[in-house]
Amino acid sequence: MSHRWTAIIIEDEPLATEILVDYLNQLPQIELLATFPDALYASSFLRQQKVELIFLDLHLPRLKGFDFLKTLTYTPQVIVTTAYHHYALESYDLQVLDYLLKPIEFSRLLKAVNKLKPPVPTESTSNPFGDRPFHFFNVNKKQVKVWLDEILYVESQREYVCLYLEDRKIITKATITSMSELLKEQRFLRIHRSFLVALDKIQAYSASKIELPGQDLPIGRSYRQEVLKQLETWLK
Repeated sequence: MSHRWTAIIIEDEPLATEILVDYLNQLPQIELLATFPDALYASSFLRQQKVELIFLDLHLPRLKGFDFLKTLTYTPQVIVTTAYHHYALESYDLQVLDYLLKPIEFSRLLKAVNKLKPPVPTESTSNPFGDRPFHFFNVNKKQVKVWLDEILYVESQREYVCLYLEDRKIITKATITSMSELLKEQRFLRIHRSFLVALDKIQAYSASKIELPGQDLPIGRSYRQEVLKQLETWLK
């Protein structure tokens, strides 16, 4: 069975939204989850559910399209839908999949959708002798096996991350965002631009810090509201 891409539309013109919805309803490879007239409403939705594809207008109220893209903590594929051609160069800097000028013809939309890159299989491997998840990380040109449930927290160190386990630490080339995606099924929480923590390793917390075995970590000011909300939900 071919892959179906989950998608949303961010468009403040009702007629343009209606046309896009009609087009996408004709494409079985697209699962349209929602439409939004405003990028801030979309941001709220994306904090709860990640999507693989965004159809994005650029001239939006409150938060413009490209400014919205720069706030995302992960990178869905993006197809721009706009009446303005002069933002095309900037769109390629943001690795936009395609740039569609209104009025959009169905054939042109289909051509853009056909450019979608297949999802990359996760590198995590299930243990053939059980369900305990692990991952091989590249460390000094070796592939080192790490049980994911042994990770206490992850720290960003520029183009590297440091994985802290109870008895050792591992440094590997990766971003904190890619680690967040890798560990999303393992109940890890982003508490700071530099830190991910394992929820089941938290011993105590306050409005400003998380206490782990042998280590206290700060909660970033811009993360605080969402972190405390998630902690209250998950750690009851």
